[in-house]
Amino acid sequence: MLGIDYGARRIGLALSDATATLASPWRLLQRPPSDAETLRLVVAEITALARDDDGLEAVVVGWPRRLDGSANDQTPIVETFARALEAQVAVPVVLQDERLSSHEAESRLATHEPDWKKRKQKLDAAAAAVILQDYLDGRPRPLSGDA
Repeated sequence: MLGIDYGARRIGLALSDATATLASPWRLLQRPPSDAETLRLVVAEITALARDDDGLEAVVVGWPRRLDGSANDQTPIVETFARALEAQVAVPVVLQDERLSSHEAESRLATHEPDWKKRKQKLDAAAAAVILQDYLDGRPRPLSGDA
């Protein structure tokens, strides 16, 4: 699975392992000037991943919300992006609540990297991993032995 933290300047990407159990930061994309170019760039990444041997089961897009659960200024922008993505890729696109994902990612990175400038370079991909991991952890798991 692919996790996306869709930001105004950067897009963080994370991937799950083949068993869709563990999410890890993967890449950081700089946003092109236009929304159309941004969409093409992300669709190209998804298409390449879908062609891989492991394939791609779904795309999980971080869904920005206020702490009380209501929409914020970024919510409709991300929803529009997710709908456009869904129309162009062959895998399901899922919105996942991303409240506090950047804070969680920053906390995790700070334990290993004291330099803020170095952490900042990794923050968006780490936030995408938090979003994807939250999604993976929330999915029902089959009991072992079930077919």
